[in-house]
Amino acid sequence: MYFTKMHGLGNDFIIFENIKAKDYDWQEISRKVCDRHTGIGADGIILVEDSDEADIRMQIINSDGSIAEMCGNGIRCFSKYVYEKSIVNKENFNVETLAGIMKCENKVESGLVRSVRINMGSPICKSDSIPFTGPANNLDYTLKVKDRTFKAATIVQGVPHTVIYVDEINDDFIVEFGRIIENHMYFPKKTNVNFVKILAKDLLEIKTWERGAGLTLACGTGTCASVVCSYRNGLVTDKVKAKLEKGELLIEYIGDDVFMEGPAEFICEGKLLF
Repeated sequence: MYFTKMHGLGNDFIIFENIKAKDYDWQEISRKVCDRHTGIGADGIILVEDSDEADIRMQIINSDGSIAEMCGNGIRCFSKYVYEKSIVNKENFNVETLAGIMKCENKVESGLVRSVRINMGSPICKSDSIPFTGPANNLDYTLKVKDRTFKAATIVQGVPHTVIYVDEINDDFIVEFGRIIENHMYFPKKTNVNFVKILAKDLLEIKTWERGAGLTLACGTGTCASVVCSYRNGLVTDKVKAKLEKGELLIEYIGDDVFMEGPAEFICEGKLLF
């Protein structure tokens, strides 16, 4: 079984072509190959599949074997992969995901994708659609965890995301509180947790604890959700740069849609021996 490994700002994925819908236990494969000691190591796997609804279909499986509806960094890697591998022979195309149809725009120079702009669709802000069982205003509430009280907001941007506003970004702090918030009783289907520091009206610093993957270097949907929540609370403008550990994403909130632009990179290719 051949694979390609890619990353989007450090959020790394192992890509398999599943065009003929091979009858594999992909969830178990994801758990094995994503192990950073006994496998290849990644935050998740991406399957390239045929689609009856769009130009191509993307399936994301987290490192713990759980299925993700959508992944922002993953879809940028996917978009670059299917274009440069000539699976899709046009720069702009639609991708079927479990979160709906996503529109991809590859920025191409000399046949290579330099960056990818994605229409991530409209966020879901109604609490009963998230689902969210906390305070009535899910866009601006306080969340008590251990001895701390946080200003928080929760929406769906492809997947459920909770934004936690902090004064400093600290990995140990995120590991301590991210796991607890992910499994908090307010979130029946768990939640991704984005720790956000506002640097300016057009600049955020973000680090994410991902549901099913843990602490990650970048999260595209989480970055989009962080900008949407911050904009809806009057904290930022509708065009924001987000500083992540390995680089930046540009997020625009235009009308009801959220647009994300950023890089994707190949790491290696190979063949699995198990």
